[in-house]
Amino acid sequence: MNIQISKEAAAWYKEELGLANGDYLRFFARYGGCSNVQSGFSLGVSNEEPINLAVKKEAEGITFYIEEKDEWYFDEHDLVVELPAGSDEPVIDYKKATL
Repeated sequence: MNIQISKEAAAWYKEELGLANGDYLRFFARYGGCSNVQSGFSLGVSNEEPINLAVKKEAEGITFYIEEKDEWYFDEHDLVVELPAGSDEPVIDYKKATL
C-alpha cells in the first residue's frame, strides 16, 4: 500500500485546510458513505500528528499518511489522489497494489 498524491492535489489540501509546511494530513476509514474498496465506509481526512504510521508521502511541505489501524480499509490498494484540470476538489481512486 502506498499513497500517490499529485502536486496539485497536495496544494489544494494545503490551501483548503490552511495547512503550513511541516503539517500532517491523515487519511482514515470512517463509518458511513461508500467507496469502491469497503462497503459502508468512506475516506476521511484529519489534520493531526501520526501515532503509528503505516505509510506516508510528503508533498508540498505536508506529510500525508495512513495509520496502521486503518490499513484494512485499503484492502491491499494504493490510495491515488489527483486534482484534474478544471476540478474544484481532488479525485480519490484506489488501485490494486502490485508487488
